[in-house]
Amino acid sequence: QVQLVESGGGLVQAGGSLRLSCAASGSIFSINAMSWYRQVPGKQRELVATIISGGSTNYAESVKGRFSISRDNSKNTVYLQMNGVKPEDTAVYYCKMTVRSGIISIFDYWGQGTQVTVSS
Repeated sequence: QVQLVESGGGLVQAGGSLRLSCAASGSIFSINAMSWYRQVPGKQRELVATIISGGSTNYAESVKGRFSISRDNSKNTVYLQMNGVKPEDTAVYYCKMTVRSGIISIFDYWGQGTQVTVSS
């Protein structure tokens, strides 16, 4: 079993910065993709950013140039640096990791979510 624990959410003023972290623990052989998603009430969860094991990244158009995803493989941790935040970035942010726990055991795991609120 694998657990993901997120931290770093909170209240921030528009134009400010926030850094989210998500650490995985448990039965982990390797982690392929690490991603951040966000969701607001009444809307579908949307992909914010992804980083794969080789370091390649992908971002939603709405956050390009403002957010940066990174990973520390030695700590099984993914980060989301959020700069120049806007009120529309307000959401619950979730991390997701594709974890290999064995030769044929690969599953997606989700964090519990952390609230980010941007005040105008």
